Amino acid sequence: MKAEPEVQRRLLDLQAIDTALAQLAHRRRTLPERAELEALARELSALEDDRVRAQVAVDDLDRDIARLEKDIDQVRARKTKDEDRLAAGTGPARELEALQHELVSLNRRQGDLEDAELELMEQRETAQGVLDGIEAKLADARERRAAAERRRDDKLADIAKEEDFKKSARRPLVADLPADLVTLYDRIREDSGLGAALLTAGRCGGCRLDLSGADLARIRKTAQDEVVRCEECRRIMVRTNESGL
Repeated sequence: MKAEPEVQRRLLDLQAIDTALAQLAHRRRTLPERAELEALARELSALEDDRVRAQVAVDDLDRDIARLEKDIDQVRARKTKDEDRLAAGTGPARELEALQHELVSLNRRQGDLEDAELELMEQRETAQGVLDGIEAKLADARERRAAAERRRDDKLADIAKEEDFKKSARRPLVADLPADLVTLYDRIREDSGLGAALLTAGRCGGCRLDLSGADLARIRKTAQDEVVRCEECRRIMVRTNESGL
């Protein structure tokens, strides 16, 4: 393939743009905020699991407390009924004595239930504290996630602007170069990330290897408008006065 030396040198301008675009793509893939958001997603998932468990614990205690309160209300109602009957003083003495014994039993039962309820209420207060702590951590993690998302989006917007600028510079450059040369360059670049490089002081700028004496001799004999490629990495080598030929 042939191309004027000046045209070949313009491949380096194209390569500089493509290298910048590749760096921008790498920046997009490796934004620190991506890793931060992944870590936050795991943290939030774990905290949400903790929150569900803590909420279940609170709900279970609420149900137990409600059940005890119902039992206490039933005992109080029974006591009131017995106390009214006892205050009326009607009925056989044996029955009134039985009511007195039952009231003693009901008072003891009420005391036991109220002690149990108090213990459950203390447990509930502790469980609610755990739940409140988890929800505070969740709120903090969500705020950190929102902040990281804003930073990520800002950086992505900056990268997109730079990419648009580089692509707008690339289009006229590609349009002005021979189509077959661009096709060759693009094929090499897609395979190796670098399509063209300077030949400097006998060294390929692509693979960074020194050319052999035989390769240098071959290139010296090659016409200036001939596109030469490195025997090692197969990239296009652009010759200049600094190529050491």
